[in-house]
Amino acid sequence: MPGLIKSILQDNSISLNKFISDTGYCSRREADNMIAKGRVLLNDQPAQLGNRYQPGDTVEVDGSLITTATATKKKEKLIYLAFYKPVGITTTTDENIQGNIISYIKYPKRIFPIGRLDKDSEGLIFLTNDGDIVNKILRAGNNHEKEYIVRVNKPVDPHFTQGMARGVRIKDGMTKPCKVIKLSTHTFKIILTQGLNRQIRRMCEHFGFAVTSLQRTRIMNIKLEGLTAGKWRHLSEVEIGQILEMVSGSSKT
Repeated sequence: MPGLIKSILQDNSISLNKFISDTGYCSRREADNMIAKGRVLLNDQPAQLGNRYQPGDTVEVDGSLITTATATKKKEKLIYLAFYKPVGITTTTDENIQGNIISYIKYPKRIFPIGRLDKDSEGLIFLTNDGDIVNKILRAGNNHEKEYIVRVNKPVDPHFTQGMARGVRIKDGMTKPCKVIKLSTHTFKIILTQGLNRQIRRMCEHFGFAVTSLQRTRIMNIKLEGLTAGKWRHLSEVEIGQILEMVSGSSKT
């Protein structure tokens, strides 16, 4: 009988990062980051990556208790924001970091960014309280496009644009083929379906170029047009519907 009870409890378990995400506290990725930094306690013990939550467990994040009731209560209305991140703002939910995106926006409800945008870069980024959609959008294998306008320190030539488009070997491996279009002597547009750390800057460095400015102008079906640096807007119901349709067949994990 004890073995049966244990088996039932295990069947009802979920990953700890999903439990935290389901409360609306943050995304699964942010939850993993907090777990790795020792900011999460599971049953009064420091949580580990890969831990699972079972009914009756207690979870604390930064000293705040998250209970089963918190996770199972009626969810708040889902929020989806499009924000024009200025240069100098850090894409993190850690409000102890100066210039963090959450303190900058000051949205009245808890939200978190979908993905990242380098501190030295500017442009479009989504913020939401919908933990389920985050990994669907971020998964490189789902081929969701992100478009950037990039200015570099040297004249752009066919060798550079064609090499970038084919893919570049960086520390993380070979980047996926992408679209690269020269716009002017020092400026090009690039459309990626990946989101490796500082990917565009590292790709440019491979060819001896340095990025002097980088702006993300589009994510999937949403464009930066109409927003000025530091401003945000709610996505429309039509835009949200289009995004949900685009990620409907995407893997969440």
